[in-house]
Amino acid sequence: MTRTSDWLDGYIKAWASKEDADIRALFTDDAEYWFRPNDPEPVKGIDAIIEAWKEPEPSNPTYSLAVLIENSELGIITGTVDYPGHESYTNLWEVWFAPDGRAARFIEWFMTPRETAD
Repeated sequence: MTRTSDWLDGYIKAWASKEDADIRALFTDDAEYWFRPNDPEPVKGIDAIIEAWKEPEPSNPTYSLAVLIENSELGIITGTVDYPGHESYTNLWEVWFAPDGRAARFIEWFMTPRETAD
């Protein structure tokens, strides 16, 4: 296992459980969580991140996520997330690590499928 794959396993666990302890295991106390890279401000701090994670999702997601590349400071995760009956996304996530392996900064990049002419 690698630092990023361990973190991704924890993310998937926390995503499913929505338990405070599982989320706290992922992010530093002063972490920044960017839901979009161009948001005016990130969600700041672990308590705010926990609250944001507790917001209801449109449906139970299915996903295929994998580590693309990493070094000691940054992990890049790519894949897809599908919310049945709602939307599908292609993702690229930046995970900026603190020395203890938790994320100090997390940035989601996502795209929706392009409409194609039939």
